[in-house]
Amino acid sequence: MIYVVELPDEGEPNAWFAYDDDDFARKVSARDEREPWEIHDELSARSLLEALGHADITAEARAQFPAVCALGDAHGWDAALYRADYVLGHGALSAEPVAPRAAWTAALEARPGSVCIYWDDSQALAAFEGADPRLQGKSRWRAKRALYEQLIALEILADNN
Repeated sequence: MIYVVELPDEGEPNAWFAYDDDDFARKVSARDEREPWEIHDELSARSLLEALGHADITAEARAQFPAVCALGDAHGWDAALYRADYVLGHGALSAEPVAPRAAWTAALEARPGSVCIYWDDSQALAAFEGADPRLQGKSRWRAKRALYEQLIALEILADNN
């Protein structure tokens, strides 16, 4: 499980979980203004050119889409290119890999407030037990309580109250 505690600038903290990385991506995307492929995508210059209506790398394609063709020439037409708008900037493509978790985390971190992400049960439990200072102190008791409720709901903690 992946656990997320969102600490908005205004309003109550919100905690939620995802079963795995795919579920995490779906849940982040569901509340984001950008399309999932803008948050994280892996494609090639060839596939991008094909999506733009050019099955072949022709002079016309080069004239219409010089930047795409330059990427294909520089990195190989079938080499992986990464799009991660919150990491690289809007619409930027990079030959350097961008890990999906990094892209989806950046999308969460771009929202107002702050976010705490725990990538497994043990990290979430440790945070609840005091390992994460972002959940400690009187001003953060609602955030800690939100995480607690997720841990109870998923039977990571027993509800002895």
